Amino acid sequence: MYHREPSAPPVPEGLPLVIALNGFTDAGSAVSQVIDYLRDEVDSYLLATFINDELLDYRARRPIITFDGDRLTDFQPARLELSLARDAAGRSFLLLSGYEPDFAWESFAEAVIDFADEYAVSTVTWVHAIPMPVPHTRPIGTTVSGTRTALTEAHSVWRPHTQVPGTAVHLLEYRFAEVGASVAGFVLLVPHYLGDTEYPAAALAALDSIAVATGLEFDGDDFRRLNREFLEKVAEQVEGNEELSQMVQTLEERYDDYMAGSTHATPIIHTGDLPSADELAAELERFLANRPGDEDRRGPLS
Repeated sequence: MYHREPSAPPVPEGLPLVIALNGFTDAGSAVSQVIDYLRDEVDSYLLATFINDELLDYRARRPIITFDGDRLTDFQPARLELSLARDAAGRSFLLLSGYEPDFAWESFAEAVIDFADEYAVSTVTWVHAIPMPVPHTRPIGTTVSGTRTALTEAHSVWRPHTQVPGTAVHLLEYRFAEVGASVAGFVLLVPHYLGDTEYPAAALAALDSIAVATGLEFDGDDFRRLNREFLEKVAEQVEGNEELSQMVQTLEERYDDYMAGSTHATPIIHTGDLPSADELAAELERFLANRPGDEDRRGPLS
């Protein structure tokens, strides 16, 4: 199931465990951006590597091969790893990051819980992102699940009663809750007309959610800069099309009406006359197809 890193450093007991897995849906590339940030910008030390041949469907998520002229020069397999990391303030935490397993979910969950028990983790926090009919001009909301009631009461703006396709992190939360762990899951509600983009605000919201749950600190300055540039391009596209502007205004009005009321379990999308995902996608497609200019003028909605 996994290989332990022989040169792994000692792990203090009582650290928070942060889980970031992508694979099923990742609106705004929120989790993918967070994984890259935590792997590249945060000090970390590998503890264990999960075995791809047991967990990964290679034909569904093919690894990257580099072809250089007349030969293959590099192979980049997918990575699913447990690491010891440090935040911007030097505080340690455990990080489980990488792809969502395709196979052996129960065995994977058992292994993760064993690690959590071995290291006596204090809390478990995971993040995920789904597309929702909400405007990009408002803060990204979250649906919060798990056993930490105070976090749910404070930060869960949408509390549906429904059945959804399960993910590996859902199973992890369920199994952690069964053993009495302190676990919280944050599902980011990302504007679905930006769901296929790399939306920096989604990464910021994911890091903020982790920080709220764990007390960890992360440097989001690069994401903030990228988000300012991103929103400028979005604004150019929205302002240039009356129908698109009206769509965003409608989403804003519904969002504001919902947020002005009580934050009970009534979902944001219970408004009846919101545009559907297909309507939004069709309008964006028409707008971008008719927009003059070079390819480099096409913004993040492209």
